[in-house]
Amino acid sequence: MTVDYTRYDEGRGMNYWEVDPVLRREVERVYSDDEYVWGEDRFDEFGRLVGERVADNSDVIDDNPPELDTYDKEGEVINRVRYHPAQHENDRIAFENGAVADSFRTPPERDEPMPVTHSLAHYYLICYTDIGLACSVSMTGGAALVLEQCDDDGRLDEYFDALTARDLDDLREGAMFLTEIQGGSDVGANETTAVPAEDGDGYRLEGEKWFCSNIDAGVALVLARRPDAPEGTDGLSLFVVPQDDGIRASGDIFYRRLKEKLGTKSVPTGEVELRGVRGYLVGEPERGFKYMTEMLNYERLTNAFGSCGTMARVLLESKVHAADREAFGKVIEEHPLMKKDLVDMTVTHEGATALSFEAADALDAYVRDEDDEAYRAMRVLVPVAKYRTGEDAVEMAAYAMEILGGNGYVEEFPVERLLRDAHVAPIWEGTSNILALDVLRAMQKEAAHNVVLDRIDGYLDGVTTDAAAPLAERVAEERDGLEEAMNEVATTGVEGAQVRAKQLADYIYDVYTAALLVAEAERDARDGDGRKTVVARRFVDQHLGNGRLTDETPLEWFEEIAKYRTVGTDEL
Repeated sequence: MTVDYTRYDEGRGMNYWEVDPVLRREVERVYSDDEYVWGEDRFDEFGRLVGERVADNSDVIDDNPPELDTYDKEGEVINRVRYHPAQHENDRIAFENGAVADSFRTPPERDEPMPVTHSLAHYYLICYTDIGLACSVSMTGGAALVLEQCDDDGRLDEYFDALTARDLDDLREGAMFLTEIQGGSDVGANETTAVPAEDGDGYRLEGEKWFCSNIDAGVALVLARRPDAPEGTDGLSLFVVPQDDGIRASGDIFYRRLKEKLGTKSVPTGEVELRGVRGYLVGEPERGFKYMTEMLNYERLTNAFGSCGTMARVLLESKVHAADREAFGKVIEEHPLMKKDLVDMTVTHEGATALSFEAADALDAYVRDEDDEAYRAMRVLVPVAKYRTGEDAVEMAAYAMEILGGNGYVEEFPVERLLRDAHVAPIWEGTSNILALDVLRAMQKEAAHNVVLDRIDGYLDGVTTDAAAPLAERVAEERDGLEEAMNEVATTGVEGAQVRAKQLADYIYDVYTAALLVAEAERDARDGDGRKTVVARRFVDQHLGNGRLTDETPLEWFEEIAKYRTVGTDEL
């Protein structure tokens, strides 16, 4: 297909699933045939709802964000967050169309739940419009995943059922109260305590949490330390803290204030005081940090998918504008430099989406099938995907603002908000330094880099077509360079390894993503379509090339890359 961007005045009022061949391609790649057949129509409807309703609502909500009423008119504590009606409509569209439920409960016309990737693809589409809305969806799914994995005796079934309800009136959203002011990323420094309740019903939690998004969620997962537990992360336990109006009004949990944030204004984020609020232990005592990492891996993936969705939207806005705006006697997409920009933005988005889906597929195989190989792959791919997609989303949103010129800087146009929202992506769920160090830990503890190298080999070994084979040979050479770099980092000492950690994460991203794109190019080439070969060639030249200035790809293949036009392999 070819996407005709002259049909649109702006990047809304359309079906986002329909105009995003990259998303459709990746969903088809990682889904089984029956999953894709079932999911395709539902994504088509969801993409339409997001493009036609959620997009408009999100701009309204950004101008009318949630507000906190701490006290009522009599001076009594109520801790109530007030939302604009548009927020409730967006919530209903997201949750009642299965953005969480379909991955945890058997949907209509199916025999089992959809993969975790299904929720993440919904998250991608939501982030065309609002990362804040996606945050509440993400944490609801993440909390459900933790309870699915950790609650063996059914004690917490009512909370799992509430998190995965299909009807908004029955739903309780999820949250993760993790960060404390003295610790930040150093979770082991957390000081919140949990003591057995005097009536034997759970625990009483005391402490402060500094950065709590979706602050009034009905099911909050909270880390706290029981009496006599060890220091550091080894002594943390995980608790479900149900929040209802009675708890809020009693003052057992107190919302100190909402943060005034740069972006993601639709999700209320604030400071919480736990004043003896009741909580229920999740899983085994003192394994709370391990359980929370299950949610953290999921949240990091939602972050990556959200970054890809944001890239897709700013790329859409850029292409619509470039197809319509005239300058110096022709539309600006016809100018060579703009051709190059739109081609390279498309390739960046395409590579980021491919790796994010690969990481999600590994996570799904781990949590649903207990696949050890997938776990080890996930341990590297998740932090790498989260790190690079977050950085790329900010850069792309910033440049989209430049493409739109003065309008891009004006609040009536969406790119200004998308850029503000995108800036949270490199911060949420671990900064780039934390993520790079996680990659080192995965290499040291699980030898996860060996699985990564094996997977790269697997993608390259099957490449035989004339179109893709030269690219596979080039990536294979770089794969050997990656292995050498991994071995060097592993033997260089702690400080030497840490100072190289981010460079290594970048190298893993570049080589693995190149191998994925080449494998996709091979599959399409066998069907006679050479477009993905051109995309893979451009990615390899950008990320594994020698920086030459002679590549004419943006001029020769602009329509094929930027507008997704099919090209025959014989034309290559």
